[in-house]
Amino acid sequence: MTDAELVRALDDLRNTMVAVATGGPRIDDVNDKFRRNYEAASSELARRRIENPLPYGDLWDWYGRWSSGDLPSYQSRRAIVAEMFNPLMSLISKGRTEVFEPTGWARVDRTVGELRDRLASASAEEQFQAVGLLCREALISAAQSAYVPEKHPSRDGVTPSATDAKRQLEAYIDVELTGGANEEARKHARSALDLSAALQHKRTASFRDAAMCVEATTAVINIIAIAGGRRDP
Repeated sequence: MTDAELVRALDDLRNTMVAVATGGPRIDDVNDKFRRNYEAASSELARRRIENPLPYGDLWDWYGRWSSGDLPSYQSRRAIVAEMFNPLMSLISKGRTEVFEPTGWARVDRTVGELRDRLASASAEEQFQAVGLLCREALISAAQSAYVPEKHPSRDGVTPSATDAKRQLEAYIDVELTGGANEEARKHARSALDLSAALQHKRTASFRDAAMCVEATTAVINIIAIAGGRRDP
């Protein structure tokens, strides 16, 4: 399912929830289609590792919510549906990182999953900054998993500390992607590493900053995993 198809599916769910709660069609007439669409959208969100914020997979459950007494007006029902759907649809429309193939390094994979979830739910500057810090943790975990001091000497001869992910990963890239044929791959990996490092500590963090940081971090981890043979068939 493409981004556009997912947004259309979510838009259809949103419109159906509004319609049945504001004098539109009978629930029994549209519920089967709604449940099918919900399952399809929910599966796609799970595939993308985006937390599903939509609590109602059945219109009768939604009926129980809007008829409970605290949503007496049509406007109040429209508003709560918008709160459920609009941030998610906006996030997908802006662009979301695609599926991340696990590396097999358990801590790295857990951290990547967590930073993608944090990006999906972040809305304030402090939360976007937290995504950057989690990107740093993901790179440290990747470096600690892949870097071997005896095999990957640093450029300047300085032995990297346990948390010096940038120096460790640069050494790894120099060794594992050596040779003229890999020059562009090395440049790409270093550029992604530099971008991730720059964005991690940006004080005026926005969604775009955080999303680019996630993309750059994921790109570095993917390259490290591929270079190390962890994606070989």
